[in-house]
Amino acid sequence: MFEDGLVSPLTPERLPRLRFAWRGQDCHAALADGLHLGADVGRLRSTASGADRAAAFAALPALRGALPAGCHLRLLPDHRLRVETRAELDAPASAISMVAAMVRFALALDPWLDEMALHAVTETSGRAVVARA
Repeated sequence: MFEDGLVSPLTPERLPRLRFAWRGQDCHAALADGLHLGADVGRLRSTASGADRAAAFAALPALRGALPAGCHLRLLPDHRLRVETRAELDAPASAISMVAAMVRFALALDPWLDEMALHAVTETSGRAVVARA
């Protein structure tokens, strides 16, 4: 519910959420004890095998280490890679503060997405292991 630009849940179990796209990546923001932000940035191919699969999993620590401060990389059960972080917001949060935090998150991910694109094995290489989501 919006009142004078402030955001609050309609009910305690229905938290305000927004979805957006950045550079073709699905992103989301949820207001719950601050603003939780996430972006699905790729996928480890479930069809990869042998050395390709081992190389993909071996690359995860380097990808994690290159993330912007405060961001975390998760490997989801369906093999998607998700970057997550949390932004502090004053309560009650304003729509403007939420959008500003979303923009800061997206811009902080930009150099990391560029680096990932340079080093990831993509679907067009013929040996797809790590693919953009």
